[in-house]
Amino acid sequence: MNTTIQQQDGYLVAVFEGRLDTAAAPKTEQDMRPLYSNSENQDIILDCAHLEYISSSGLRLFLGLLKATKPKGIHVYISNMSEGLKQVFNMTGFTSLFEFK
Repeated sequence: MNTTIQQQDGYLVAVFEGRLDTAAAPKTEQDMRPLYSNSENQDIILDCAHLEYISSSGLRLFLGLLKATKPKGIHVYISNMSEGLKQVFNMTGFTSLFEFK
């Protein structure tokens, strides 16, 4: 699992590549730290174009980020989801929690 954070078009973009499962969650959580210390309060995009799989541990990371940034008025968008990931988000009710690009 690889996570890259970059600035793009006024957003902080986290690009996820690989499988975000229980084994990868601790490292991914560390890699996501810059999103929490977003001093410019930029909106965030979680780019899932290369995310092959997400487990409940991965969903917890996404939800934790949303809960930490929402009070600051920061929007967290999810982009480029595969059909498989969309099904996971639909089944867990996460579709109603996030905004999608």
